[in-house]
Amino acid sequence: MKEKFIKIFEENIKRDGAEQLLAYLNSSHSDFFTAPCSTRFHGSYPGGLVEHSVNVYNCLVGYAERVKLLAHREYSMESLAIVSLLHDICKTNLYKKGFRNVKNEDTGKWEKVPSYDFDDTLPFGHGEKSQYIIAGFMKLTRDESFAIRYHMGFSNVQTNEERNNVGKSFEMFPLAFALSVADMEATYFVEGSLF
Repeated sequence: MKEKFIKIFEENIKRDGAEQLLAYLNSSHSDFFTAPCSTRFHGSYPGGLVEHSVNVYNCLVGYAERVKLLAHREYSMESLAIVSLLHDICKTNLYKKGFRNVKNEDTGKWEKVPSYDFDDTLPFGHGEKSQYIIAGFMKLTRDESFAIRYHMGFSNVQTNEERNNVGKSFEMFPLAFALSVADMEATYFVEGSLF
């Protein structure tokens, strides 16, 4: 999956700083290509993060073709690749290998099983943290920035103000809504067990 990610990245993302960002992801300072996507849910295994990122790219490209998103405004394949491949870059170096106790259903005894622990050394929020990391290497357009910031949609909303911000962002920036749809499609249909 790493090779697919790099191929999509290099073919589509030509912006200043892109080479440096890819070099960082491929360096010993990053576990992007070996990291899980979550602690216990979708992609909770080595390489889950890069697999999810490629899945979101495929879902976003398919969605964009169906709704003619590329013709609306001036979204490019570069924008689609940036927001889909990098929307969860905030999960780089976030999960540490550990263990948890699980009761064996057959024996009734507790067993230690491998797991991942959440260890956020840069608690900056989810979408905001991804924007922050990317901005250290290359500029994002306003549409890309809003797409990455609100890719979780309404799933992490606590207040009416946050709900209003998500809704308004989806109205103003169709790429934000499209990325949210692609992220959910990848998570629940491609990687999940809904079917």
